[in-house]
Amino acid sequence: MITNQGAYPDPKGEGKAYFRQVAIYDDKFLPQFERIAAMFKENGAVAIQQILHAGRYGGIDLGYCAAPSVVPQTLPHFRPPREMSKDDIKQCIKEHVEAAKRAIKVGFDGVEVTSFMGYILANFLSKFTNRRTDEYGGSLENRGRFMQELLMEMKEAIGDHLLIVRLNGTELMDQYGGNTEEECLELIKMAANSGVDMISMCIGWQESPASSIGRDVAPGHWNYLAKQAKKEIPNIPLAFGVRLPGAVMANDSIAKGQFDLWEVCRPFLADPERLHKVAEDRTREVKPCIGCLLCLSRLFRDLPYICSINPVLGHEVEPEYQIRPPAYQKNVIIIGGGPAGLECAVTSARRGHKVTIYEKKESLGGQLRVYSNHDLANKQDLEDLLSYYEAMIEKYGIEVKLGVEMTAKQFRKMLHRFDVAVAATGSGIDHGSLPGAEKAVTAFEVMEDKVQCGKRVAVISGKKVGLSTAEYLSMAGHEVVVIEQAKRIAEDVMPTWKWRHASWVEEMNIKTITGVYVKEITDAGVVVIKENGDLAVEADTVVLAERQSQQGLFQELEFMVDELHIIGDAVSPRGLYQAIHEGYRLGARI
Repeated sequence: MITNQGAYPDPKGEGKAYFRQVAIYDDKFLPQFERIAAMFKENGAVAIQQILHAGRYGGIDLGYCAAPSVVPQTLPHFRPPREMSKDDIKQCIKEHVEAAKRAIKVGFDGVEVTSFMGYILANFLSKFTNRRTDEYGGSLENRGRFMQELLMEMKEAIGDHLLIVRLNGTELMDQYGGNTEEECLELIKMAANSGVDMISMCIGWQESPASSIGRDVAPGHWNYLAKQAKKEIPNIPLAFGVRLPGAVMANDSIAKGQFDLWEVCRPFLADPERLHKVAEDRTREVKPCIGCLLCLSRLFRDLPYICSINPVLGHEVEPEYQIRPPAYQKNVIIIGGGPAGLECAVTSARRGHKVTIYEKKESLGGQLRVYSNHDLANKQDLEDLLSYYEAMIEKYGIEVKLGVEMTAKQFRKMLHRFDVAVAATGSGIDHGSLPGAEKAVTAFEVMEDKVQCGKRVAVISGKKVGLSTAEYLSMAGHEVVVIEQAKRIAEDVMPTWKWRHASWVEEMNIKTITGVYVKEITDAGVVVIKENGDLAVEADTVVLAERQSQQGLFQELEFMVDELHIIGDAVSPRGLYQAIHEGYRLGARI
């Protein structure tokens, strides 16, 4: 079963959630939907069209959003709510019905209506956003009235075709007075009695202060909610997939009767061939979804989806992203076995080049390996990614030389062995010209357990490496202070993960000093320059965590090889997705 992206059903655009969202409020859009339905069905799938009226999160082209009540937004980028009248409610139901009929007309086997994540139906269902005093507000039965009327009219309109509704198993909006898990379960039962053929369960709202689908939530964490719902609606198929990144766990959950269908979602963005690989028992070759939510970071900023580990997403029809045989086979040396080097090596080898990786450490993975060893979120996500690369190295016969640090002198002995050299040498910690730097240790030394820190630790840098080091030390019982030159911490952290670092810093009582310059490191700690003078920060150990590109070898190899390239953190210290994307793009064109 494949569900096409949610289309908004109203001509005003009150239901429009993002700039590139498709619309289905008029017959003029039907040729495009007909083409999509045909694509799904020609390839053997049941074709479903989702209808998504964003409600509280809609009206992106307007100065307001439609809502059951005027409840102020908790996130400032959403529009101020405008209360819907009873006539507006009837019109909204009519527009959903007409949208459903259009979808069936062009060949879809059914429709799915959204009633989760803070969209229009969820707004009526929730105590947080529904403050009405008429028959559409107040009691749970009244708050569910709009949903029931809409579902019953849609089912009557589409007859034997499938009607699916997506509902919250929990809102995670407790601090705002949202629905409890028990109330969510009652609403699921109400939907089951309204003519639906299947229920899809989701978790959380966009405004939820708690995490629902990110890496900090363990796979399978929310299964208990699906299990509870399945007991209450034994005769209605239940689809579920929140934080179920792999087929093995999903299959086991279905076997246990926790739900009926695995709703894959984002893992298919990470590896569109996942279904075929699993069917062919090639699970080691599945590129895992790591739950980083780059996809949503982009969507919420009105940009096209991209994926950290699937560089082809959104570029499928562009020739330069295709894996094609090269004009002739080349001998390629990849210097550095981090994510950029690994992705480049695998992509080059898939095309037919002969590839050798040289890595100075005794294992592949680079900084990703270091980070995964001390990750406060789910380590398995990152370990699965490293396991994928190891499987692909084995499959494509890539030669790996571990524990060998490549130098210009050593490379000179290999002249004419390689046609292409790729510097994927990553980044190191910048000691710079900071007075007293010799008294400090580096974040990588700490994370690799090469040094022992004292009780009080000052970490210089509030970017991702500094924060990860501070969190690791705090978990180990150290008193940690983070010193950052910028006004805010987490400047280089992905938007959907900034809040998580901020919450960990608060939960662990990690002190932060921002908007300051480090003057010097002393035996007693760190001296920083503030607007009103110097400040002495006492510390037993000072940790340097500001990264700097390692480009020396790249420059030394300039006249030693035909093709020379540089990728990843060696270009500029950034993140995982830039490393993987650059590695792929280079590998696809060597």
